[in-house]
Formats: sequence, structure tokens, C-alpha cells
Amino acid sequence: MGNSQDLKARTKEFALRILRLYRALPANGEARILGKQVLRSGTSVGANYRAACRARSKDEFIAKLGIVLEEADETIFWLELLLEGGIVKREKLSDLLKEAHELTSIFVTSLCTAKGRVVEGHPI
Repeated sequence: MGNSQDLKARTKEFALRILRLYRALPANGEARILGKQVLRSGTSVGANYRAACRARSKDEFIAKLGIVLEEADETIFWLELLLEGGIVKREKLSDLLKEAHELTSIFVTSLCTAKGRVVEGHPI
């Protein structure tokens, strides 16, 4: 499988894990509000990566990959709120949070490569 196919599968699995997290959240208001946010951004990573893979030009690829990066980073934010807000225990979120960070790092590197920039401290 090629790198883009591997990443398509990985981001789809990430979306499924986010979906399972959402389904397991408590039924209270704050958990559902934060859950909907993480559900939206976490599932968007894979959908937008697929769109980036279908880009018709380098500029379109860079723009779409930028959206993927924004969604991955936003997902980290919502996961951190679920954790730090005491809604989900660390042991239930640690692997998912690790995967979100790894995906974000991959997309930072990919975006820098596409732009022809060296990754130093991650800012693009």
C-alpha cells in the first residue's frame, strides 16, 4: 500500500475511534457539547485528507492539507478539554490523544514538504 493509502486508512480508523469515544461519553450537556466538537473535527481529518489526495494542483493540495492540519490540531484541543475537564479519564484517552498528536506531526511535515520548507519547530 502506498503512503497516501496508508494515511487514508489511518485517518479513517482515527475517525472510527473518535466515533466510538463520542458514543461512550456521558449523557450530560457539557460532555455532549464537547463530544460533538471532537466528533466533527476528528472525523473531518480523514475526509479532508481524502479531498487533499484528489487535489488538481500543488496549490490546491497545500490548501486542503492546511485544512487537514487545522482539524487535527482542533481535535487535540477538544480531546484535551475532555481530559482536563474531568469528563474522560486519562487511560481512556491517552492512546487516542497520542494518535492525534502523531497525525498532526505527519501533516505538519507533509505541509512543510509540499511548501518546500524545512520543518524546524513546526511553525509553517
